[in-house]
Amino acid sequence: METSVSTPSYPRLNEPAPAFEAPTTAGSKKLIDYAGKWLVLFSHPADFTPVCTTEFIGFAKKHAAFQEMNTELLGLSIESHYSHIAWIRNIKEKFGVEIPFPIIADLKMDVARAYGMIHPGAADTSAVRATFIIDPQGIMKAMVYYPMCNGRSIDEIFRLVNALQTSDSNKVATPEGWQPGDKVIVPPPATTETAEARVNEDYECTDWYFCKKVV
Repeated sequence: METSVSTPSYPRLNEPAPAFEAPTTAGSKKLIDYAGKWLVLFSHPADFTPVCTTEFIGFAKKHAAFQEMNTELLGLSIESHYSHIAWIRNIKEKFGVEIPFPIIADLKMDVARAYGMIHPGAADTSAVRATFIIDPQGIMKAMVYYPMCNGRSIDEIFRLVNALQTSDSNKVATPEGWQPGDKVIVPPPATTETAEARVNEDYECTDWYFCKKVV
């Protein structure tokens, strides 16, 4: 008799993020509550664990900077809100850091399954370190997965949000390692005529298809 193996579902880039309603440390939250704002939804394997603690401290220290970019943070793990509350209090007591954003208590794993946070090869009842960036219209713009043993760079997530917002606002791309203030890449011209004109426009061009500008 064959054993059936369930395949986790995953959201897709540039499609609506899965809707949810879930209990959190700040009451019930829905995806639609974040309409008009960017959202960083991130999961962690477990409360009261060292790597997750460092990540939450990192997110907490960057929280105000995220908010200045019209971006909210929302954590998640497959534990109760009582566990989350106790861990938040412990972080404040032991590390002197307040956690200012809500954490989803996903005991039924509804949100974790909808977002593909459960990877059986890693653990059956713990979420991996998944990070999802959702735009103000509820569209999935980026997804990043980390293994349980390695913590995320909060600075890189912040940089990615900034880059996505820059691309969204200016219809441009950002090169490797882009930082705010750096030049961006303009879309390649689509016709011979515009390619010929491109090199005479106010861009920094290496060739007709590779041009940068300041935004």
